[in-house]
Amino acid sequence: MNDDLAALGARIDHTNELLQRMLAEVAKTPSTHAIFVDAGYLYAAAGRLVAGTEDRRAFDLDAEGLIEALIDRARTIFADSRLLRVYWYDGARRRIHTAEQQSIAELPDVKVRLGNLNANNQQKGVDSLIRTDLESLARHRAISDAALLGGDEDLVSAVEAAQGYGARVHLWGIEAPEGRNQAEPLLWEVDSQRTLDLDFIKPYVSRRTAAHDTSASRPTREDVRFVGAQIAAKWLAARGRESLVELLPGHPYLPGSVDQDLLVEAEGLLQYSLRGQADLRRSLRDGFWEHLRTQY
Repeated sequence: MNDDLAALGARIDHTNELLQRMLAEVAKTPSTHAIFVDAGYLYAAAGRLVAGTEDRRAFDLDAEGLIEALIDRARTIFADSRLLRVYWYDGARRRIHTAEQQSIAELPDVKVRLGNLNANNQQKGVDSLIRTDLESLARHRAISDAALLGGDEDLVSAVEAAQGYGARVHLWGIEAPEGRNQAEPLLWEVDSQRTLDLDFIKPYVSRRTAAHDTSASRPTREDVRFVGAQIAAKWLAARGRESLVELLPGHPYLPGSVDQDLLVEAEGLLQYSLRGQADLRRSLRDGFWEHLRTQY
């Protein structure tokens, strides 16, 4: 009898030891978040808010700049978490990338997932892609938090699937000029909800006009990189090394406000619009960062 009790006690001690080890490993594992963007919702809501139309042909969206801003916003909200990646969901004829979608796919930490686009320019299969990714990442404990930028009621099942595996889903929306642009059942299911207002969205949307399609010659990447370094030198002289120390841990990303100031000043110096020019935007940031890092 005593031997049996001793053996039982030994097994309990062993089980407790295993549990303690597991809890210690969990405590050491950093939280991870991902951003899921329904591009159809994004273009429609941002276009309506800033340009007064949902027609993509009527305005330009600086997707690269907006993605950077979304990453920066997530870094603030999920302060003790690391970014897995940004998932960008859009539609395309026969699921073949457009030039714009290809440039987005080339961005660091961004995964483009394409549904189909029917004859009426309606997305098909995007919601199921979002559900598949959300559920898979939550099931494999690849993410603890998901920021979902969308508004379709069909996304409710995706939210429920992720939550069923323990992930928290945070719904992000874009300010509506009037009423709502997100389904109420979706708002009811998520763990939290935030709205990106006009001030946040406006820098990344510009209405297409004849003046926007400038005939100025396109600068080279080296020209743009040099301008980035020039602006970095001015920024450092104005802000000082303390601001530099605060900025460096975010490399290669820039806070949204810094990134927008950089873009606007560079366009003024170059007399050329960098909106939608993903390769030149990267060169601009590269030049900015390279100068700052040589001064640290």
